[in-house]
Formats: sequence, structure tokens, C-alpha cells
Amino acid sequence: MSDLLPRTAFGQALPSPKASDACIRRLALRRSAPAQDLAPPGPSAEQLEAILTLGARTPDHGKLFPWRLVVLSPERKADLVQKLEPLAADQADPTRALAVLAKFRNPPCTVLVISSPTPGHKVPVWEQQLSAGAVCMNLLHAADAFGFSANWITDWYAYDPRTTRLFGVREGEQVAGFIHVGTAANPSLERPRPAVADLASEAS
Repeated sequence: MSDLLPRTAFGQALPSPKASDACIRRLALRRSAPAQDLAPPGPSAEQLEAILTLGARTPDHGKLFPWRLVVLSPERKADLVQKLEPLAADQADPTRALAVLAKFRNPPCTVLVISSPTPGHKVPVWEQQLSAGAVCMNLLHAADAFGFSANWITDWYAYDPRTTRLFGVREGEQVAGFIHVGTAANPSLERPRPAVADLASEAS
């Protein structure tokens, strides 16, 4: 485990949660940065290890770990972009499909989260897929905690069977998201947020 994180052991009693102004502020102001605008520096090897460790500390019914994490280096991404560019021509909007590859190419660090559920288990596949989504959200929070900007996106190359094979996605698996991490040149602007009163209600 990274020296940047507290060390814990199986069965160890963990401290009770305490109010944290820094954590509340982080959650209240969390905002994805445009992936195409993310630039170096990205996390160091030790920081990335810590971010992955925090990302994996997510709700997981049945302790199945129904997801995989694949770190894509800039060199590997450049190679993948070369293979993705010709396939953009087959998309519904080829011009846009080609343009959005900048979101994949530019960030200095990308983590591919792959949902890999176990069918037939007592834990429903849907719950296992939700766990993969929780990993994506944890990775965003972890990157933010280390002072980086991040974005969780998919786009067309997460769903085309020809492209998912390029990423090593196996049969029965799905791309849960690409988590792009780096440094944003400009602060992110606030976006519209839902009114909680419109979404939450008391059970009748």
C-alpha cells in the first residue's frame, strides 16, 4: 500500500467518521474538468497507487470485486488513438467521433474501469455493475483529494465491440468508464444542479 495512505489490517477496528470541513467542501464543489483540457502534471506513481487504492475501497456486496482497473499510459493511448481514428468514420457522426478522441488522448493519466460481473451469483448483476460505477466515483474523489482535476466519461469507443476488444474488454464485461486525471489550465465553471426538493420525497 502507498505510504501516502493510512495502513489498515483485516479485522482492525476503524475510527468512527468525524465531521470534516475539507471533505464537505470537496463534495460541495466537486466538478468534472473537460477531459480534453487536462494536461501534465498528472499523478506520480505513488499518488496513482494511492488513488487506485482509494478507488477500490468501494461498496461491493459479496466481496466479489466485480471490476478491473487498467492504467493506460500516454504511449499506450497514442497507439490506441491511431487504431480508433479509422473506426470513427463508421460512427453516426464521424466528425464528432473523431474530435472526441482528444478527450481520450490529451489527459496525462487515464484509468479504464471495466465492469466484470459474475452471472448467477446471489448478488444480482445490476448490483455488481453499480459497484463498478462506485469505483469510478471514488477515483474522481481520490484524484481531487490529491489536488488533480478529473473526468469520468465513456463515448462511442466504450460501446463499439471492435474498440472494446482493443481495450482488452472480455466477453461479459463492459466499460464502466474512463477516468482521466491531470491538471486543468483553468478553473471549471459551475453547471446547473438539480433541486433536491424535486428529486427527494418521503415514503407515503
